[in-house]
Amino acid sequence: MGGAGPIRVVVAKPGLDGHDRGAKVIARALRDAGMEVIYTGLHQTPEQIVDTAIQEDADAIGLSILSGAHNTLFVKVIELLKDRDALDIKVFGGGIIPDADIPPLKEKGVAEIFTPGATTASIVDWVNANVRVAA
Repeated sequence: MGGAGPIRVVVAKPGLDGHDRGAKVIARALRDAGMEVIYTGLHQTPEQIVDTAIQEDADAIGLSILSGAHNTLFVKVIELLKDRDALDIKVFGGGIIPDADIPPLKEKGVAEIFTPGATTASIVDWVNANVRVAA
């Protein structure tokens, strides 16, 4: 949202997926890189995620999905941000996402998708380059 201070990122696990090791690794990497990270925990609805991002004045939302529901959940988060006039909050994600699903997700507003094998350094670098510059 363009404020001063470190980049603020909400890291979230939408839906019923119960595996959060990857999300926790990414949250730690972003935190270690000097960002403020709010990890929402497991089983969050898109509404809860967007509410948290707005309440926390987040610059970005990082979604982690392994359940196969990425086409529904990522898009719902984008739609809710649009409804709340908060599209300045960038959405990126990762998890088990087929290559064929990535271009349609980006067309719908997901800024970047990281698939298995992406390094924490590449994710940190992307956030630093594509979310507002930290003061």
